[in-house]
Amino acid sequence: MARPPHGHLALIARQESDLGRFADTVWAELRKEAEEALARAPMLRRLFIDCILEQPSFEAAVFFRISQRLKNEVVTLPLLTETFARAALADPGLGLALRADIAAVLDRDPATRRFIEPFLYFKGFHAVQTHRLAHWLWGNGERDVALYLQSRSSDVFQTDIHPAARFGKGIFLDHATGLVVGETAVIDDDVSLLQNVTLGGTGKESGDRHPKVRQGAIIGAGAKILGNIEIGAYSRIAAGSVVLRAVEPHSTVAGIPARTIRTTNDPEALRTKEEILKALSYESFDYSI
Repeated sequence: MARPPHGHLALIARQESDLGRFADTVWAELRKEAEEALARAPMLRRLFIDCILEQPSFEAAVFFRISQRLKNEVVTLPLLTETFARAALADPGLGLALRADIAAVLDRDPATRRFIEPFLYFKGFHAVQTHRLAHWLWGNGERDVALYLQSRSSDVFQTDIHPAARFGKGIFLDHATGLVVGETAVIDDDVSLLQNVTLGGTGKESGDRHPKVRQGAIIGAGAKILGNIEIGAYSRIAAGSVVLRAVEPHSTVAGIPARTIRTTNDPEALRTKEEILKALSYESFDYSI
């Protein structure tokens, strides 16, 4: 498949008027990748066949793979796949979101070259889709099931995301391990979060007490963002920072506590993978308290 220029995969996934066309393109490429992987690694035959080659559609394949990872004696594989399908039937936006999410991984992760990689192996992609199901269950009054899925996702994917937290589309969790997202947090479209990020409360607030991360923001590894504060669109939070105050759009902040080290009016600034990684590196930042 000829991929669009960098920065446009997730946009296509969100704006495609014929949603099936993008999904069919990804599905065809995913099946091709699975056939090639089967030839190279026949010892994983059942993985490629069960999760992709014997599945009827892209959505069904995603739901099966994630359910396969989450299943246990309480939530069985058939029960999970049926629940995913029920949610997707009730909310067509679920299918649109998972397409934007898988596109975001290819768009932003310099280590990813194929759709099959996040589809089969990346717990960040799987954790986001599990949260989407838990959030749907939470909103439809099935709160005990939603909380159980939160707990199960924490066991399997090492993320702790409250089912009430609101996620946009094109979310990229790189590595995902150690991510904590509180109940009233909001994560808008095209946000990227690295490992060990906390979107938490200060312990001094009640009610609406968690961060609001706006479109296109990137949160570096180990960053802690605390309180009902806004992280502006296309802002960058450097690795290891502790953010206690609102961050202006198009700004880069770093340190403990975080301070602004750069501001730009260009919403497309730092769009390339290399620039993003450089902006979020540990170099040149003062982490002294």
